[in-house]
Amino acid sequence: MTWSIIARDAATGEIGIAVATRFFAVGARVPYVAAGVGGIATQALVNPYYGIDGLKLLRAGRTPCDIVETLIAADAGHQSRQVHVMDAGGRVAAFTGNQCVDWCGHIKGDGFSIAGNMLAAGRVLDDTANAYIAGANLPFAQRLITAMRAGEAAGGDKRGRQSAALLIHGDEEWSALDLRVDDHPDPLAELERLEQVSRERWVHFRKYLPTRSHPAGITDREIIDAGIDASIEAATAGRK
Repeated sequence: MTWSIIARDAATGEIGIAVATRFFAVGARVPYVAAGVGGIATQALVNPYYGIDGLKLLRAGRTPCDIVETLIAADAGHQSRQVHVMDAGGRVAAFTGNQCVDWCGHIKGDGFSIAGNMLAAGRVLDDTANAYIAGANLPFAQRLITAMRAGEAAGGDKRGRQSAALLIHGDEEWSALDLRVDDHPDPLAELERLEQVSRERWVHFRKYLPTRSHPAGITDREIIDAGIDASIEAATAGRK
């Protein structure tokens, strides 16, 4: 009932998942990402433990293929599931059960994996992939959303639209970006708007948060405000 893309940004090492569906709050159950480890999307008749247990297996150093085999072997309902996995090195594995609703399937490319079910046609995934490849010069978050918008233009979820989400992790355990549109008539358009809002201050502010290498982060508000203003000014100048 969903399609999603998992990708690794070659420039930064960030791992992100974008997803859309005709179902409520897709961001609450489909995407799972862990910093420096990888990402998992569990779809169709969702099994949240594919994401929970799959990340544990990724942390333990298991390969995506081994993880998919392990997850479906433990689940008597696996033929009604869809799952795809990418590790931090960009290796991919996927499974689409034979009871998933057509159109359903998965494809992969250099640094990305795309899977979907209950779609209007197979070209939803193809157009998502082509747009992702063509968007190599875009910032990572915008590249993922642009890819999903192309898939939607190809028909998307054949039942319609309701929710979408974008989850990106960088070096830290906390997310670099976590956006959810849980119930909206045009969820990908709203996701795109929220990503634009995130660039107003959040993407400039997050570098001052605590990190493992700098546990206190920056707490001097004058330094933070001056740094944000400088980053905004630089970003504005770069767009001119």
